[in-house]
Amino acid sequence: MIPAEFDYVAPTTIEEAIAALGGDEDAKLLAGGHSLVPLMKLRLAAPTRLVDLRRIEGLRGISRDGDRWRIGSMTRHADLQVRDDLGLIASAAALIADQQVRNRGTFGGSVAHGDPASDLPTVLLTLDGTVSVTGPGGVREIAAGDVFQDYLTTALAPDEVMTALHVPALDDWGHGYQKFTRRSEDWAIVGVCAVVRKAADGTCADVRVGLTNMGSTPLRATAVEAALRGQPLTGEAIAAAAAHADEGTEPAADLNATADYKRHLARVLTGRALREAVAA
Repeated sequence: MIPAEFDYVAPTTIEEAIAALGGDEDAKLLAGGHSLVPLMKLRLAAPTRLVDLRRIEGLRGISRDGDRWRIGSMTRHADLQVRDDLGLIASAAALIADQQVRNRGTFGGSVAHGDPASDLPTVLLTLDGTVSVTGPGGVREIAAGDVFQDYLTTALAPDEVMTALHVPALDDWGHGYQKFTRRSEDWAIVGVCAVVRKAADGTCADVRVGLTNMGSTPLRATAVEAALRGQPLTGEAIAAAAAHADEGTEPAADLNATADYKRHLARVLTGRALREAVAA
């Protein structure tokens, strides 16, 4: 439970942080630390240098510009969970682990880690969000669908720093988040995000559904979306759409559940999340 030896720096600017990374794949950024530090203690990760982002101004905070939210990458889960106006983001953040974890864990850190069992990467994907990153070549924006490449692997380069996440406000959409865990503070065995926009005639004008821990990356349940879009938002239509939730997924069997049980959970939780979103 003792990490391997490493260097530590706490820069005060993005430029200093990028320079400290130096393009070294063995240097790691430190945000909240709840993902990286346990791996270091188990020596499953052995970074040569930790670059702590906590002293850099401007990486925290929530602001709105028109129909888009900007959330600083170092914004804590605890700051998200109390913002009901963030909709799905607040609902999911409130279910992350326990309050102690939420007091230190960060939105950007969770997304950059890329764990498919984490809540907020799936939320970002479901909302069609983007992330802003800064590196030696300047600033670039990456769509959520391009961020997650494989298990714990993202599109961020070793010398890039995530500065902000951007998501549409979706004011006229209902949302729901369902998460099945062995204990309340555990990672999701399966989780489902849903956002639904109703048409004036009561049909589904648009819908997005995201799946947590159903593959090596967060996933969109596109078959569910296609089945429900344009349909009346009745219990029967929702149940029929939710039956497609496991299509295209490859959940890994583990100590908590078989792959087939996770597929079953995906179908059940998708129905619940959709009904929650429709009722909102």
